[in-house]
Amino acid sequence: MADKKVVATVSLAGCFGCHMSMLDIDLRLLDLVQLVRFDRSPLTDIKKFTERAAIGLIEGGVCNDENVHVLREFRLNCDVLISVGECAIMGGLPALRNDIPLRECLEEAYLTGPTAVQGQRIIPHHVDLPKILDRVYPCHEIVKIDYYLPGCPPSADLIWAALSGLLSGKLDTLPRELVKYD
Repeated sequence: MADKKVVATVSLAGCFGCHMSMLDIDLRLLDLVQLVRFDRSPLTDIKKFTERAAIGLIEGGVCNDENVHVLREFRLNCDVLISVGECAIMGGLPALRNDIPLRECLEEAYLTGPTAVQGQRIIPHHVDLPKILDRVYPCHEIVKIDYYLPGCPPSADLIWAALSGLLSGKLDTLPRELVKYD
């Protein structure tokens, strides 16, 4: 156990598809668990760091103050931080709201939209709810990111190539066919 590298993962504003792609490495998961131990991760249901991670994988963009806190915590607790997927790299689908004023988005969602509860003229606001940011930010606008794995979601082969390359210390470049999307 002591010689295994620690890996942490988290999902911010996204769909969890990148974590599903990570699980799609299929039988290579058996090889991976011989090399790593997952710490803070929804894959293990460990919610707080128990030790420093060699590699942190972040999926999802940053849309609220809780996402900012989690992302900064990851940067502080991971030697290498990887943005996984388009949401983490560019904001992805959640960033479609960036061209619409936040107030207008909230009014549509809670007051005037077809799913709004009629007669309830309230936009939820409570100290326990994360404060929504003015826009969705890609992770690199909040903290330093070391590597980027593009795709929506990135392929299991790309995730495997990046992880195995980092773990072996031989990650120079990723094969073009894994990062090229036509």
